[in-house]
Amino acid sequence: MSIWHNRLYLYSAAALVFGIWFSLKVALKKKSFSKDVGTLVYRAVKNNDRDTVVHLSGVKIFYGSQTGTAKGFAQELSEEVKTLGIPAEVIDMKDYDPDDQLADECSNKSVCVFLVATYTDGQPTENAEWFCKWLEEASTDFRYGKTYLKGLRYAVFGLGNSVYVGHYNTVGKNVDKWLWMLSGMRVMTRGEGDCNVVKSRNGSVQADFLAWKVKFLNRLQALAKGEKKSCSGNCKTGGSCKSKRRDTQEEEEEEEEKAALKNNGSEEELIESSSDDEESGPQDEEKSASVVDVEDLGNIMNSVKKAKSRGDGQMVKLSKLNGMGKIEDEGERREMITPALRDALTKQGYKLIGSHSGVKLCRWTKSMLRGRGGCYKHTFYGIESHRCMETTPSLACANKCVFCWRHHTNPVGTEWRWKMDPTLIKSKGGADSTTFLTPGVPGVKPERYEEGLAVKHCALSLVGEPIMYPEINTFIRLLHSHHISSFLVTNAQFPQEIRSLVPVTQLYVSVDASTKDSLKKIDRPLFKDFWPRFLDSLRALGEKRQRTVYRLTLVKAWNVEEMQAYSELIALGQPDFVEVKGVTYCGESSASSLTMANVPWHQEVVAFVQQLADMLPQYEIACEHEHSNCLLIAHTKFKVDGEWWTWIDYERFQELVQTHEESGGRQSFSALDYTAKTPSWALFGANEQGFDPADTRFQRRNKTKDISGC
Repeated sequence: MSIWHNRLYLYSAAALVFGIWFSLKVALKKKSFSKDVGTLVYRAVKNNDRDTVVHLSGVKIFYGSQTGTAKGFAQELSEEVKTLGIPAEVIDMKDYDPDDQLADECSNKSVCVFLVATYTDGQPTENAEWFCKWLEEASTDFRYGKTYLKGLRYAVFGLGNSVYVGHYNTVGKNVDKWLWMLSGMRVMTRGEGDCNVVKSRNGSVQADFLAWKVKFLNRLQALAKGEKKSCSGNCKTGGSCKSKRRDTQEEEEEEEEKAALKNNGSEEELIESSSDDEESGPQDEEKSASVVDVEDLGNIMNSVKKAKSRGDGQMVKLSKLNGMGKIEDEGERREMITPALRDALTKQGYKLIGSHSGVKLCRWTKSMLRGRGGCYKHTFYGIESHRCMETTPSLACANKCVFCWRHHTNPVGTEWRWKMDPTLIKSKGGADSTTFLTPGVPGVKPERYEEGLAVKHCALSLVGEPIMYPEINTFIRLLHSHHISSFLVTNAQFPQEIRSLVPVTQLYVSVDASTKDSLKKIDRPLFKDFWPRFLDSLRALGEKRQRTVYRLTLVKAWNVEEMQAYSELIALGQPDFVEVKGVTYCGESSASSLTMANVPWHQEVVAFVQQLADMLPQYEIACEHEHSNCLLIAHTKFKVDGEWWTWIDYERFQELVQTHEESGGRQSFSALDYTAKTPSWALFGANEQGFDPADTRFQRRNKTKDISGC
């Protein structure tokens, strides 16, 4: 009974003893578990030293290239990646089957880099056509699914030219978009390289790639360490994030980017009063951190429109953050010739004058110095080839012709937006082209060498579009003041400049095709309204009183069938002469699909010219230069008493142009005022076929043909 009455105390005591026992057991077990876990962790760490966790297995660099620039960038990036100890592989897109292989990149911990160029009309390059077509179709094909490339880590750098406003860097943007639509993960923002030095953020496409490459390599190092981008604290929803600070790597990247922008230009857009194109360029002004309200955009754009309507030709900057900026002055414009362009042109034999001009010794100058004959201008118009300087005041051009013998190393543009050298200095620099003529070269005739030191003719046909140069009239007057004749060639895209041009010895217009479609295919013009400009340029040529020439380049399988259309264009401009020349094959070029099969034989050119002349009632075939595969159709007004007078009296021209200048332009003159009789050996049908009998023809055998010169 006593135990029963005190059962509460007994239960409490038993519970206490059990609790103490249980606590001791748990404590002992925990100590033993910690010891075992410590051993396991030690072993894991030791094993980890031998087998490091791989966050990045390698980098695969895909390139789509037409001219070789993207391929060069891919090889350059590959070498840089390898210096970081990361495997890298360069892959030509045409050799890669995305249907079978691209999905594998999602699970092998690699990073795929796509360096893609935009080609004609916003299309991918030839080696990237299939890859891009597959990617586009897969991004919208339900059979692949929206997560087909989930896990793929990628980066895109596009190469383009902002002069082509409608499709600037289209391929790079599309590849980035299609990969994202298939759930690929960008490791960094898409980069864009601009071949237009005016709009390029860093001054050239090479500099744009360099800036992007530095950021990519930093990001690659972070990925190799297993680091991820931390949140900056600015969420889309406007809320706060747990992590408000960026890691050290991100801060370093930001500092490098700021330094690059400080040196090479800030992220702004230019709106020029004479163009509708948007441009990005250098700017040293500080940017405000304020945000433009949507309601203020109307006021900003009105300000821009007012600035454009002034028509003062100045560039007005529109900051991405703060609306209107200051007006760009001449000192902020960039030089046309970038270091990479200077290297490329120098290797091709150009002597570059200042920042936008060039001169090159023509092969016909060398030929005539040796007494081996002159060029077709010697046969048709009586120039002395050994006293002719081939030059240009503007290396830039508004076309990218398929037969361009410069392989598109020169810059392109639709208007002058570069720094401009003083005309007097440039003119003197151009005249120094005689330094190319060095004595002691085998075969050079001493008397012709002495004559060649005094330049008498200037062919403004080297490369680019000379008429784009704002001071072209001043430059031509300088030539005439030194008694140097002027032969200017334009690509028929600047009708107003043709109308405002002062008298030149002979004005050429390149008529490379006679229909809108074929002109677009052959010349690949930058202007959207290229065809109206082309026709208006021919009309402007017809308004000139001095000698005018149509320059036709025949490309077999491209434009030789357009006989009727050519005759209509000749009737539109009424030129004094029509030069018809077979295209010159300039060697294999990734920028052009032209081959030797497109070069017509001389007899084919003769047959074409004969048919064309029969369709022109006021024109006849006058001269022939078989060596250049070229013939001259002349207006019958130059045929006096059955004899041709296509040559030029250069002394008489200098007298006429001097009188014209002294009278302030009131006393004009015409093409018939400075003609000279054409020698018999230069006429069509002569046994000499246009070769001057005073020289000795030299036949090259088993040697690569030199295609330089006009």
